[in-house]
Amino acid sequence: MKKWQTLAVVAVLAAGAAACSDPSVDPSTDATGGTAGDATAAGWAEPTAKLDGVTLTIWAAQNSNTVPKQVVDAFGKATGAKVEIVTIPDPYEQGVQTKVATGDKPDLAFWQPTASMLTALNAKTNLQPLDQAPWLSKLAPQLKDITGILNGTRYAALVTSPAVEGVYYNKEVFEANGITETPKTFDEMVELARTLKAKGVTPFYEMAGDRWATQWWVQVQLADAAEDGLWDKINKGQETFSSPVVLDAIKKYKSLIDEGLFNKDIKTARFEDQGKALLDGKAAMVVQVNSFFGQLQATADTATLDKRIGFFPISPSGNVGTFIPDQSNALVAFKTGDAKREAAARQLLSFWMGPGYKDFIADRNTVSLETDVPSPASVPKALQQVHDSLGEAVGSMQALAVANPDLYINLADMITGTLTPEQVASTTQEQFAQLAKAAGAAGF
Repeated sequence: MKKWQTLAVVAVLAAGAAACSDPSVDPSTDATGGTAGDATAAGWAEPTAKLDGVTLTIWAAQNSNTVPKQVVDAFGKATGAKVEIVTIPDPYEQGVQTKVATGDKPDLAFWQPTASMLTALNAKTNLQPLDQAPWLSKLAPQLKDITGILNGTRYAALVTSPAVEGVYYNKEVFEANGITETPKTFDEMVELARTLKAKGVTPFYEMAGDRWATQWWVQVQLADAAEDGLWDKINKGQETFSSPVVLDAIKKYKSLIDEGLFNKDIKTARFEDQGKALLDGKAAMVVQVNSFFGQLQATADTATLDKRIGFFPISPSGNVGTFIPDQSNALVAFKTGDAKREAAARQLLSFWMGPGYKDFIADRNTVSLETDVPSPASVPKALQQVHDSLGEAVGSMQALAVANPDLYINLADMITGTLTPEQVASTTQEQFAQLAKAAGAAGF
């Protein structure tokens, strides 16, 4: 089975589980009492139709709150609408879910468009279907159905290239230490790190103070297993987070930290510290996703980034990335009960991915998702390398598992000394089982 087909299968599984978990949800009706077909057929106004007096709210995370500024400003000038961007403090996903559970909803929000995270928002009840979105035919074929779909209904709009877990490295640090080729396997990368440490260089930089990136270190080690069906086995209870394949990855991560291959302030370092350290050459490598590069772009121009920063995907067996749509890659539109605002939210997305798209990707200096809109010539080489790795990337836990437990929090607790690797595994498994059961997944 091809990797993207696997994603579709998991989407169906997760969505079916969600329907089973709430007997009050009739799959033939939407939250407004109409049929699912009526919801899907919601109208799409012209992108620049006048919206004087309409105010929309977009929720964003710390690492995505600057993404929409240019496009919403342009939308406001074209339509007369006012758009407010509200930053929800980290941990973003938990904050959003808590607010939505109490009935507090924005018009739009950045959201990870995976099956498990759409299920976490109770998409059928809370989100507007986007199946008839006018920009879908413009997307590159390999990206059109890559994510954002739950039980056959599209709930998320992909606006930037889906994130890939991999290694950002400082080219100048590599060159200064005689490194002419990037590592071909995870173990080669570790050996390179030991060589750099022996020369007085900090090989890796981690941000356990902000916690959320710690999980990438475990997930890139699981890339081969993911390609062989690991997450499907975990979904079915045939494997667990305490199984050797996962536990060994957790133990290896801790052993590399204990070996001193990371920054000394790993327990307290934050997202901003990580970006500055790599850009300034204070560290050689960072395992991260696309939003990390967005931070670098906010502080350095393309010429500087092309000179200093490179990217390579990594897995135990080779240069294979791990695909993980990030919340900064996509937006969802909420059912707020206000038909005018709901229509305006759809119109903003239509503008964003329509007449506003060329200027949006130019402002973000990022790769285009649409076949008739070329990527800006100034897109940094590393960002293009990340995008190019998508074709061979394997699914992450977030993309392929039926639930998304707090692996990153548990790993951060391991780094600070609160949990052992075995406790990280067992705690994560307990959380996974609880979430899977709540979603109605079979076997839990």
